[in-house]
Amino acid sequence: MGPGQAMVTTRDGRTRAEVDPNGRAARPSRQPGRWHRMAGVLRAAPVPLALIAMTALAGVVLGRVYAGPLLPRLVAGAALGSVLVSVAARRLPSWLVAPLSVLAMAGWTAWAMRRAAVLADLPGGLADVTADAARNGIPRLLTAMIPIEPTPDTVLVPLVATWLAGLTGAEVALRAGRVLAGYLPPVLLYAGALYVVGPNAAPALWPTVVFVAVAALGLVASARPGPDAAAPDAGLAPALRAAVRLRLAAGAAFGTVAVVGLVAAIGPTVVAQVDGRPVDPRRYVEPPQVETLDENPLVRISGWALHPEQELLRVRTDRPDGVPAPGAAASPGTDQSTGPAADLPRGDGVRIRLAVLSDYDGVTWRVGATYRNAGRILPAATPAPGSTVETIRQEITIGELSGRLLPAVATPREVSGARVAYDPSTSTLIRPDGLAPGLRYTVTSDHERPDENLLTIANVPAGDSVARVLRVADGVPEPLRRLAAQLAEENGAPYARATAVEQFLAEHYRLVADAPSGHAYPNLAFFLFGPRNGGGQRGTSEQFAAAFSVLGRLTGLPTRVVVGFESTGDGPVRAGAAYAWPEVLFDGLGWVPFDPLPRPDEEPRPVEEDFRPVPDDPPPSEAPEPTVEPTVSPEPVAAADGPANGSRGAPTPVLVGGGAGVGLLLVGAVLLTLVARRRALTRRRLERGDPGQRVAGAWREVTDALRLAGQPVGADLAATEVAVRARHAFEPTRPGAAPTSPGGPGVAAGIDELADLLNQVGFAPNTVTGEQAVQAKGIAQAYVDSLRATRSRWRRLLWSIHPGPLRWR
Repeated sequence: MGPGQAMVTTRDGRTRAEVDPNGRAARPSRQPGRWHRMAGVLRAAPVPLALIAMTALAGVVLGRVYAGPLLPRLVAGAALGSVLVSVAARRLPSWLVAPLSVLAMAGWTAWAMRRAAVLADLPGGLADVTADAARNGIPRLLTAMIPIEPTPDTVLVPLVATWLAGLTGAEVALRAGRVLAGYLPPVLLYAGALYVVGPNAAPALWPTVVFVAVAALGLVASARPGPDAAAPDAGLAPALRAAVRLRLAAGAAFGTVAVVGLVAAIGPTVVAQVDGRPVDPRRYVEPPQVETLDENPLVRISGWALHPEQELLRVRTDRPDGVPAPGAAASPGTDQSTGPAADLPRGDGVRIRLAVLSDYDGVTWRVGATYRNAGRILPAATPAPGSTVETIRQEITIGELSGRLLPAVATPREVSGARVAYDPSTSTLIRPDGLAPGLRYTVTSDHERPDENLLTIANVPAGDSVARVLRVADGVPEPLRRLAAQLAEENGAPYARATAVEQFLAEHYRLVADAPSGHAYPNLAFFLFGPRNGGGQRGTSEQFAAAFSVLGRLTGLPTRVVVGFESTGDGPVRAGAAYAWPEVLFDGLGWVPFDPLPRPDEEPRPVEEDFRPVPDDPPPSEAPEPTVEPTVSPEPVAAADGPANGSRGAPTPVLVGGGAGVGLLLVGAVLLTLVARRRALTRRRLERGDPGQRVAGAWREVTDALRLAGQPVGADLAATEVAVRARHAFEPTRPGAAPTSPGGPGVAAGIDELADLLNQVGFAPNTVTGEQAVQAKGIAQAYVDSLRATRSRWRRLLWSIHPGPLRWR
């Protein structure tokens, strides 16, 4: 350097020589250059830091609907990486920055995908998991259950959006020097996060305040001039300087007015939205649905019952609490649930739930659940006070079970090995991709047992929140309403009503495997009141559970139907183990299951013993037949006037004999008339009219015979009760005495068949055949003859001439 020169630092950090006024060379100085470089870095740092913070805050907002801190951390890493790549590549040509940043984004995304897959315990390789997340990321994000588990398909979209927003904002703000325009991508990202969260989290007040503050600091720092910066009007002529200053002032004033006007225009609208409920974007996306086959799995029970050996799934149960699984001591491969549904050891095994049906329209029970994509961890529920919670862990392998419904013990809390969707209201699972043979997954459930002492005093909820499970569709048969009213008449407490319905079904109906499927109102009416010899009063667990739920709703109980399997805890679960059961909702206790199925060792009692519905159109009562009262005393005969001459008339013995003969003739005529009319009455009852009238006539012959035998029956007794008394009519009256007739008990056994025929006439008109009427005639005649034979000789003589049957109603 020549004399009078000195080294000075330029604004870009480089040095140049400068000649001092004396012409001497100045000594080079490195210290001012270092300070200038440090000052330049400090002046340039606020804008990148603001971009990183603003972009990362979008992850904080979105993380409020995610489970755990993984998503905010991954989003913060993407924000930091995208901005730092642009800062590091600021001296490179602009066309190289985007490819480098995309490569960095791919690396960070791959690491994030692997991390999320490992934490979620998802099967499959990284490539398959990432490809699936790329195909289904957006719909699964908008249909996932809240809190959303950070799985590859729920974190991919936020990561990519964050990186692209950071890259775009950094390039515009740092390379082009347009800081305010560079804020637009982070603002859009933040607004998108708020929209995705919607009403599913509390208002993001503090993140929004921090977002605005960071943006303002970045703008302030970028607008401050450097130490070597000259004023905008430096070096200008005075007139031009005044014009520039005037223009700057006018621009500032116009900008201030525009901002104030904009705030005044849109301010009230923004303020009005503060208390409003945000729009939930999930309503625009259809969640995973069940197949048509799974919409009403209740109808599949009859088909499964006909093929009880079909292996639907295989279960291995582990109780972390240390309680051994029922049936765990059985030899491996032993199946304890291969029999019909009536032989299942209910209450001793593990009840696996498949579906919950809450909607009933009088024809079909339907699932009606809203399933949301869920991760491994499912939402936890607060157990009822005093209830016992047992943790059950099951490894389930799907066999021949089809559809999308995923079996699990209630209530599932953690699922691994399969991608699932979950409905919190019913605590049921589906696999959106459908079930496949060999699918293996593990479910950890909290099995809750309520306190029975609290059940007896618990109430049931009411109102709009439970209107769905209280709704009774139009068209309920009148006998169902009368039966429900009878069961609820003497049971005021909700639990007592539920128990009354449960006991009535268990005591009066038979569980069979070959009953046809159906649970519409006509099917339930036939199941409850149909004749036994015509297929009524028998059904599968489908009819038992559906009848309980309908009768329960008619008595004011919120009910639903559950379909599942009974398992010993380990081993195969076959089709014969499938059955349905009802549940009732109690305040503070949740859904409580009931078991209306009869016990295998109990014979069901006839329904008529406890309930006899009044027929809708009762047949007209028979008009009483005219009764002929015998006259045993003859008409008085006036004595003939004797001759005028006073001669004597007929002798007295002749007169007495004649009068006695006339009296005997009259008595004989009366007796013959009674016998003829009795026989005509019997023929008219047993041989005339349609089959139903002939069966009713045969029954009247039996009741008249009991009355003639001195054992009348009341009109308030059911047919089955009369049959019991008819059988007892042959029993000896003295202890230890032999039966009065050896053939009596055998003949009396047919009275039960006659009682069943009479019930069929009353409850299923026009279904009795002519052969059944002939059978009823034979039973009645045999019974009357046998009962008459047990009477004394004198009573046997008076049996056929007794006028009572002619006038008895």
